[in-house]
Amino acid sequence: MSKSKDPSILIPGELGWELWSGAATGDLTLVNSTAHTSPGEIQDLPASELTLAFPVKAITALPLRVASQDPALFEDFATLHGERIGLKADPMAGQLTDVFEIAHEGEGALIVSVMLRAPADGEMPRRSPKSFDITPRIFPFEGDGVAVWKELGRWVFAIFREGKFVFSEATSESGEHPNTAIAREIRLALIQLSMQEIACKPKRIEIWSSSLEHGPSALLPELGLPVQVSPRPIPRLPQLASKLLPADVRAARRAALKQRNTRLTIFAVLALYLAGIGWLAYHAWTDISLARKLNAKAEAIAPEAGAYELHLKKWAELAHCVDLTYAPVDVLFRIANSIPPASGLRLKTADISAVEVKLIGEAPQLQGVNSFSLNLKNNNDLVHYTWETPPANQSTRGWEFRFNGNVPEVPAQ
Repeated sequence: MSKSKDPSILIPGELGWELWSGAATGDLTLVNSTAHTSPGEIQDLPASELTLAFPVKAITALPLRVASQDPALFEDFATLHGERIGLKADPMAGQLTDVFEIAHEGEGALIVSVMLRAPADGEMPRRSPKSFDITPRIFPFEGDGVAVWKELGRWVFAIFREGKFVFSEATSESGEHPNTAIAREIRLALIQLSMQEIACKPKRIEIWSSSLEHGPSALLPELGLPVQVSPRPIPRLPQLASKLLPADVRAARRAALKQRNTRLTIFAVLALYLAGIGWLAYHAWTDISLARKLNAKAEAIAPEAGAYELHLKKWAELAHCVDLTYAPVDVLFRIANSIPPASGLRLKTADISAVEVKLIGEAPQLQGVNSFSLNLKNNNDLVHYTWETPPANQSTRGWEFRFNGNVPEVPAQ
């Protein structure tokens, strides 16, 4: 058996399917000649690089002339030509058609459209081939002529122009020698091509046979062309690969691609998951490392922290002495700024301690006392005092008042 990476071709032989294999740059050699008439019966096929060549009986060749040399339009021309004569491939059966260019003619081109019959059960190998083609394209032929050979017990023929496949047909003849019935079918095919204005002038007929016993007597009188008998050429892979792809193989490839994409998606998600775990682990490690460093620093300065807390406590106890907010002169200045201007209000006594302020004064009018009381409560510089401002008492000189301001306890810092 050939290596899995070597190119291999599974082709229909004279009686059964054959497997040819070889190096990518060398000639193929016959690996296995079976008696199986269906590829599905063959076992132990190569794992890859396998090309299945469909027999002539599985295809319909439609040569035609088109009025363009643009390859992008060839498929459209071929589709219209097939529909005009009543042939249309099943779109649900895969890629069953392909178009091959034969030659340029004037401003147009000569092409051949190949339509593949949808493979039935058992007509496909158990292992999906990498590519597909047809036998008239894998057997080399030089110049203009007709090749006649046997496929799976029946005679087939193909017409070539300048070495390129133009037309093929599978006959119903299975005798040992090519007979006049085959010659008539070849003649009818040439006449049909001539009626389509497709110029094909074969110069010889080649009979490919392994026994070399078939004589030219049956074909020579009928066609009037030289007949050569020789072994069937060694198959080779065409330079331009075919686009043929039956539905079951296409479905298998899509399933394999879907499975591959699913695996890639799973691997990508797993990679992201592992990357996320790594990122979280790294940051957790850095946080733990930072916490350990901070704890070590905290333990190192623990004695100093205790001394600092004691200092703050003592400083809080001395707040009324050291904080300018409670300085008597400053407090008296703020109180004086609360006296309404031109009110005649004056203070007779201002007793200011660390926690209390007592004010005794008088004013000629009650409005001046009330304004002074309101100003004390609204003064932002005296907001830390809680004021008690009872109603003023009338006297012979006006209105007397007694106000008290209490300082709340300073919270420990």
